[in-house]
Amino acid sequence: MNSYTASNPDQTHLDSYSKTVVDVARLASASVVNIKVKKSPPANHNPGTQQQPFGTGSGFAIHNNGLILTNFHVIDKASAITVTLPSGIELVPKIVGIDPATDLALLRIDNNTLPPLEFGDSEKLLPGQIAIAVGNPLGFQHSVTAGVVSALGRTLRSQSGRMIDDIIQTDAALNPGSSGGPLLDSNGKVIGVNTAIIKQAQGICFAVSANLVTYITGLLLKEGKVRRGYLGIIGQTVRLPQPVVTKNNLNKPTAIYISSVGQIQNNGNEDLMKGDLMVGIDGQPCGSIDELHRTLTEETIGKPLQIQLIRKNQPLQVRVIPSELP
Repeated sequence: MNSYTASNPDQTHLDSYSKTVVDVARLASASVVNIKVKKSPPANHNPGTQQQPFGTGSGFAIHNNGLILTNFHVIDKASAITVTLPSGIELVPKIVGIDPATDLALLRIDNNTLPPLEFGDSEKLLPGQIAIAVGNPLGFQHSVTAGVVSALGRTLRSQSGRMIDDIIQTDAALNPGSSGGPLLDSNGKVIGVNTAIIKQAQGICFAVSANLVTYITGLLLKEGKVRRGYLGIIGQTVRLPQPVVTKNNLNKPTAIYISSVGQIQNNGNEDLMKGDLMVGIDGQPCGSIDELHRTLTEETIGKPLQIQLIRKNQPLQVRVIPSELP
């Protein structure tokens, strides 16, 4: 019997699901922080109207050198930011980098006592598996909710107005203040960063996938921002029927379904069409939104690319010239 069970006899009576949630919550709570921001009134603010003077959110440690990950919209337009540790210590962080396109922000605090959380592989997620959210909704520190992964590959419009691809949908309840906290699997690994809810619905919440988060975080550490190519499309990762994979000699069983193509000035995407299945770029497999993000780097801006597609069950190649993501 471990020390935790000995100090809490009820633990022996918990079912497997409850014990999993308890263990993950205990692990994550030591790494989750509260973020409070003071917001300046907008330039056109009417002094006669009420203005919320502050906002709250969550964040969590991703490295033992004081790096804290949160949502961009949590700190957007903040005139002052305060990070409160689980111990109650309040610190003023430095902004390391931001990426409004994926609603992510990286902060650094002068404290290395928080144990960092480990990221899992979000491409291995399956609908129905356990999802556990830890955050600080409405100022209630370290609130825990649990549910399942409801769906994968969603697309969500961020508060900045940009579309975020490869979103995880979950029914683990989120509330204002939960934004920026971790969504975890049954092993306590981060599978996403909680980012949004649908206020008019119950049990529909969203998180940025862990694989996309780790990629963006690496770029923010290097440059402080992310310059990326832009195809002007909205798409999601889909699984292909095995006959389609076999017929087209594909290395991956997935593709990117193009659900919308925007006509962007100076963006050579005219030959892409709604309904296309993107399976490769310049001869390399590209079967997921994560891979597309990794491919459309700064170096691809203005560079012609050959896109491998399946259109109406037939293989096709088109030439595109990515512009820079605005």
